[in-house]
Amino acid sequence: MEHYDLCVIGGGPAGYAAAMRGIDLGKRVLLVERERIGGTGIYNGALTSKTMWEIAQRVSSTNELMRTRGREPFRLDWSEVNKAVNEAAFERKYLYACHMQLLASHASTALGRFQHERGEAHFLDPRTVRIQRPGHITDIQADHIIIATGSRPRTLPGVTVDERRILTSDGLFALEEYPRSIVIIGAGVIGCEFATIFCLLGNTRVHLIDRAERILPFEDEDVSELVARNLERKGVIIHRQARIDRITPIARDRDGNEVEYTLSFPNGRTETIPVEKALLSVGRIANTERLDLAAAGVVTDAKTGNIVVEGTRTTAPHIHAVGDATGTAMLVNLGEMEGRNAVERICLGTAPDLSYDNISTIMFLDPEVAGVGLNEQECRKRGIPYRMARVDYACIARAIAMRRTKGFFKVLVTNDEEMRILGMRAVGEHASSAIEAVALMIKLGIPVRELADLVHPHPSITEGVQECARLLLGRSLFKPEVFSDKMQCCVWEPAGADAAAA
Repeated sequence: MEHYDLCVIGGGPAGYAAAMRGIDLGKRVLLVERERIGGTGIYNGALTSKTMWEIAQRVSSTNELMRTRGREPFRLDWSEVNKAVNEAAFERKYLYACHMQLLASHASTALGRFQHERGEAHFLDPRTVRIQRPGHITDIQADHIIIATGSRPRTLPGVTVDERRILTSDGLFALEEYPRSIVIIGAGVIGCEFATIFCLLGNTRVHLIDRAERILPFEDEDVSELVARNLERKGVIIHRQARIDRITPIARDRDGNEVEYTLSFPNGRTETIPVEKALLSVGRIANTERLDLAAAGVVTDAKTGNIVVEGTRTTAPHIHAVGDATGTAMLVNLGEMEGRNAVERICLGTAPDLSYDNISTIMFLDPEVAGVGLNEQECRKRGIPYRMARVDYACIARAIAMRRTKGFFKVLVTNDEEMRILGMRAVGEHASSAIEAVALMIKLGIPVRELADLVHPHPSITEGVQECARLLLGRSLFKPEVFSDKMQCCVWEPAGADAAAA
C-alpha cells in the first residue's frame, strides 16, 4: 500500500492550492480528484460564468453604441457564447494538466513527491483512503489528509430539478439556445449575476425573485438600489418581498413556456407567471456525504451536516477541511487561502490564524461591484463609529472619458484622529482593480491620509478613491456643499443619532 505525507481529496481551487503548498514544503503529495481538476473554479462556476459575463458586457456596450447611431442591435448567437465559454474552460484545464504532468516528471519531483490519482475517495479508517473508478480500486495511507471536495448547487424542497426546464447553475451551461424567458429564484450574488448576464445579452426576458425588500440585502442600500435600477432599466422584472409557493413544469405552450411559478406577497396578493426556464440560485451545499467521515473520526454538525472545524482542523487532528467542503464561505480566494494555511499548519506546526474580516470580493453585475472590509450596515450592526465619504463616478475624469459614469466609491474610516480604513465599496467600471490599494492599507493599518497624499496616474479610476480620502480630510477637489448630489461626507455614532454632516 502506497504511503504519502499528505493526501488531498479534491482538485478544485482549495485542493490544488493545498497540494502545491505541500510540494513547496517538501512533502510527498497525492492529489485525488473524482472528475476534473479545477472543479467549480473552472466548470459550471467561477471561470465559466465570468467568461459569459465578459461576453455579455461587450455585447451590451456594442448595442449602446448601435443605439446612439440609430442602428439595429447586435445579436450574438448562443452557440458563439458557448464556444467562448468552452474555450476559456479548456485553456484553464490545459494549464492545470500541463502543469501537473511536467511537475510529476520534473527532476526535483522525480522521486515521487507529487502524484495525481483520478477516482472517488472515501475513508476506510482515519489514515486509509480508498480510491475508486470503473475497473480500478486502490487503497493508500497518509500521515495527513485534507478534504477539499467542493460543493454543488442547493435545491428547494418540493422542486424537482431536471436540468432541462428547472435548472441549477450546472444545467445552465448545457443550454443549447437562449431561453426566451427565465425566472431566477434567489437574489443573492449568483442570482443577480445570472440576471445581469441574460439581460445584457438581450435575448431573454428575466424575472428575479427576491424574498427580501431589496436584492443583495447584505450590501448597503445605495449599492443594491443602483444595481436594481440598472437591472430594471434593462428589462429585468424584480419581484420584491415575494415568496415562491409553487413552481411546476408544464406542457410547452405556443410561446415556448415550459415552467409556471406562483408567488405570494405580504399584502395577500398572488401571481402566477409562465416562463420557458427556471434557475434555482439558492446557495450551495458541501460534497461530503460520500466520504464515510465517521470511519475517519470526523464529526459533522447535526443540524447542517457541515464538517465541524476549528480553523481548518477537524475533530481528527491529522485531517483538515478547506474550501466549499466546510459549507461556509464559498469563494475561490478563500478556499485557496484555507488550503495553503492548512498545509502550513501541518508541515510547519504553526501558521497565522485565518481572518475573514478584510477579504476582497467582486460581484459581476451591471455595474461591477467590489468591496473589502466593512460596509455601513455592518458597522452599525456592530456599533462601530465611522466616517464615510462617497464620490460618484460622474466626478472622475477617467469614468467620463469611458462614458461610464454610473457608479461610486465609498470609503469608511474610524471616527478618530487616526482615521484608519474600515472598508470600501466600489460600484462601476474597474471596481475590482480600485480596491486593492485600500485592501493593503486595511491589512497594514495605514491611515487614510497616506492615500490622500499618493500621486495617482491621470486619468485613472483610482483618482476617485483618492478623492474620497481627500473628502474625509476636508481637502477634496470638488466640495460636497456644492455637489451634494455627487458627493457625500458624514459621521455615524452608535448612540442612535442619525448621520450628521461632517
